[in-house]
Amino acid sequence: MTSPVTASIPLSSSQRWRAFWVCVSVAAFTILDLSKVNVGLPAIETSLGATSTQLQLVVSGYILTFGLALVPFGRLGDQRSRKALFIIGLSLFTLTSAACALAPSIEVLMAARLVQGIAAGIQMPQVMGTIQQLFTGKERGRAFGLFGATIGIATAFGPTLGGLMIAIGGETDGWRGIFWFNVPLCLLVLAGVIWLLPQTRTASGKRLQLDPIGIVLFAFTVISLMWPFLFTTGSPDDDPNRWWLLTAFVLFATLFFWWERRYAASGRQPLIPFRMFRIPSYRNGTFVVVAYFTAIPPMFLLGTLFLQIGVGLEPVFAGMVSIGFAVASAFSSYYGGLLVNRFGRQLVTIGLLTVLVSVVALTIVAYTMPPETVAYGMAAALLVAGAGGGLVVSPNQTLTLSEIPVREGGLAGSVGQLGQRVGTAVGTAIGLSLFYATIYRESGAGLESLAVFHDAYAYGMAAVGLFLAIATLISVVDLINLRRRGAVSPASE
Repeated sequence: MTSPVTASIPLSSSQRWRAFWVCVSVAAFTILDLSKVNVGLPAIETSLGATSTQLQLVVSGYILTFGLALVPFGRLGDQRSRKALFIIGLSLFTLTSAACALAPSIEVLMAARLVQGIAAGIQMPQVMGTIQQLFTGKERGRAFGLFGATIGIATAFGPTLGGLMIAIGGETDGWRGIFWFNVPLCLLVLAGVIWLLPQTRTASGKRLQLDPIGIVLFAFTVISLMWPFLFTTGSPDDDPNRWWLLTAFVLFATLFFWWERRYAASGRQPLIPFRMFRIPSYRNGTFVVVAYFTAIPPMFLLGTLFLQIGVGLEPVFAGMVSIGFAVASAFSSYYGGLLVNRFGRQLVTIGLLTVLVSVVALTIVAYTMPPETVAYGMAAALLVAGAGGGLVVSPNQTLTLSEIPVREGGLAGSVGQLGQRVGTAVGTAIGLSLFYATIYRESGAGLESLAVFHDAYAYGMAAVGLFLAIATLISVVDLINLRRRGAVSPASE
């Protein structure tokens, strides 16, 4: 085990929690930008004449570059100043948000979103690394509980905020307000980073180790995996040859794994220390969160599309359906963070089972209730799902990082974030392709319009349910293994 390249600076309790809330603010609007753009897709399509593939890239292109930047900048933050990377990421996010708002064409919007994703990938690993460094034991569980509550609110309130911006700005250009909203928020948080976020480590004179060959191989691995899904829209015009790129993914993944093991054997620090996956709590927690985030973002996106396009609900009201999820997940995330040291993995398992049952109920409600009341029924189902979801994210985060050394907190957190972003891109592509493929297939079959959207939503939600079932199965297996070993989880440090 290599020695840390910096020494920790002792901080008072007030300094730690002040730094925590600055970090949470950064994470909140970074995640907010994932969900609030979804409700603006129909308006962007109308305003800029975007195709379904281009709309997919507005959402998933951001996720792609977000994911690519996470691991190398998580590694950089572990070795150098996280505060400096916060400032760089926030400044770039502010500029790209303004560029998105001013975009004269869909091509400019897509390019700005790609760079905006890089900015998000610069700052997000610093959030996880800083929280991991600031807190230990029960206090860390409380911190991750509050973190999960905030992220849950940001994720679920995103569609409501996006719909509100469209209502204020109008159906044609209201989507621009979604991006303008970021600018003052970013500047406010940037001021907090500069004046309120303390330095948590002394400077290091040691040589920077970034594994450049590993970074290149890693980039090609992620791109070749996500590319076919980015161009999956469900349209008959989708090129079937895109799936051949998964062959390249297998090749690059093999090369990356080989290089990283060789690099580590030489005594240097690899981009991703695969030894971390030998730790059951980290490995299983990472797999759970990847499967979970493959399901949840498309659940929100499919719901807003169904309510807007199928039922004819205004964007702001379609977004408001998820408010119950936000409120319930905020409460359960906070208490989940307090209870995770007592109940461990079983708390996450209960949460996943609750979300899974709620998704089944959500699909049945959307399929059977009349258009006049379906939004209320879906809101009720999402309320229960939010209560379960809050018991998943923050407790699982605590369990996943419980045995990871503090000096590797940024890297370990960024690997988990990468899994979330890849899962979000894959899940969104699968959900959207099933949704639109059903519409393309059934629209010419003489079915009533709403019946077509019922089927489209049901097929998309089947994928959501499948990924939630996978997450639940992993959590159950991990729980059984823990009980066989008589293990207590999580560790106090």
